[in-house]
Amino acid sequence: MSTDIQKLNEFIDKVDQMKKQNKMDLSSDQDLSIAIMNLVSIEEHFFFSGAKTGNTEYYDLIKDVREMRKELLKKIIKEYDGEVWCISKHLLAASMRLMEVGAKQLGQNRKQEAYELFEKAYNLYSLFWGLNMKLIQVGDIKKIDEQALNKLDKEPNGFLGKLGTLVKKAIDCCLE
Repeated sequence: MSTDIQKLNEFIDKVDQMKKQNKMDLSSDQDLSIAIMNLVSIEEHFFFSGAKTGNTEYYDLIKDVREMRKELLKKIIKEYDGEVWCISKHLLAASMRLMEVGAKQLGQNRKQEAYELFEKAYNLYSLFWGLNMKLIQVGDIKKIDEQALNKLDKEPNGFLGKLGTLVKKAIDCCLE
């Protein structure tokens, strides 16, 4: 238990150091991450449009969007080891999809399901930032406390819950 608290304190110290050193413009990077999510979504839509219509021009558009997405992702992921690049892309994509499904559930007045999906989307988004701010190592991802995704948890106290709290503290998009 004390190692979890110690890790959280180390996370907070790292974020505070980054802010002091102005290594990352986190509010701009957060906006950029949302744009990247949408570019991944556009790639998917071009794929499905091409497949459904048989019009290969949709497939051709994927290349340009993919190149733009890769270029923008490099602005956030400056250094990476092994699969971090691909993991990061998939964390953003999965987060975006869960947000969209949650919004659809909300539109169908399935609020509890929507809220659970939104929480999972944010947990994945927090994991993206934790990984790319070097607050966690890839090996730590395997050790995530499943309690953090438990729908009965009003305030997750597992690894993802703590990481989400940290990301909220680190990325304040209202600061100009």
